[in-house]
Amino acid sequence: MKRRDFIQKTAASTALMSLGLSLSSFESSKKKHLTILHTNDVHSYIDPFPANHPKNPNMGGVARRASLIDSIRQENPNVLLLDAGDIFQGTPYFNYYGGELELKLMSMMKYDLATLGNHDFDNGIDGFYSQMHNASFDFVSANYDFKNTVLNGIVKSYKIIHKDGIKIGIFSLGVELAGLVDKKNYKETEYLNPVEITQDMARILKHREKCDLIICLSHLGYQYKNEPDKICDLKLATLTKDIDLIIGGHTHTFLEKPTVLKNADGKEVIVNQVGCYGINLGRIDFYFDNDQSKIHEGKAILV
Repeated sequence: MKRRDFIQKTAASTALMSLGLSLSSFESSKKKHLTILHTNDVHSYIDPFPANHPKNPNMGGVARRASLIDSIRQENPNVLLLDAGDIFQGTPYFNYYGGELELKLMSMMKYDLATLGNHDFDNGIDGFYSQMHNASFDFVSANYDFKNTVLNGIVKSYKIIHKDGIKIGIFSLGVELAGLVDKKNYKETEYLNPVEITQDMARILKHREKCDLIICLSHLGYQYKNEPDKICDLKLATLTKDIDLIIGGHTHTFLEKPTVLKNADGKEVIVNQVGCYGINLGRIDFYFDNDQSKIHEGKAILV
């Protein structure tokens, strides 16, 4: 209950205040405002939890999330809506419809981009492919090599999106499938080293594509305290450079606010994850000056 109260209070405030800044700190002619909304590990939770649920009473639900997203878009037209994987598996909706409903509802909410989590292979790579026509948005994955599968050429390594003159480069990373997913479900999908791939993606997006903001959609997991050598979002942030924001998934980690770390160049990188089951909607706001310097704020909004 204490965590829930904190999240609700955080959702009602802004981090600009905590930074000692206000919108008046910027000249209106120079300021650009980008809002990034994100989910992870929704796991086919379409309906809200029942009112008598012992842990999450009356929380979540796609209809409420859609209403919240619409209200934020009324505040700021420059919104990106992203998902960090494990869209599928968790309720009978997936068992009956195989992912059709989840992707159709995400399309109605106008998601811009998503990545694949390990459970998105639960009906096999062919099952995932058969539902992709229900998605009006794209999927990206940089460290899953799909060259010998039905997803070859369909799931790209990265995507560039333009919002109000801001060039945003987005790539993604997935957790190692061996040991988590039956081999027959992911077939010839090859897992590539996330750190090495990140270095390549960051170089391409920063230096070749000249992106103003670089985002990694990660399904690696936030942290593994019992496996300190396992790659995770926190390790990725410190070992690489040129990423501005890592939006995570897989470990169902409820962060009250984003984690800010120093990357390999000593520059700030933001890491965020908002739990699971659609209980929270993540929000990160970037404010760009005309020289493309960035100031951010972040919060988790209880749905």
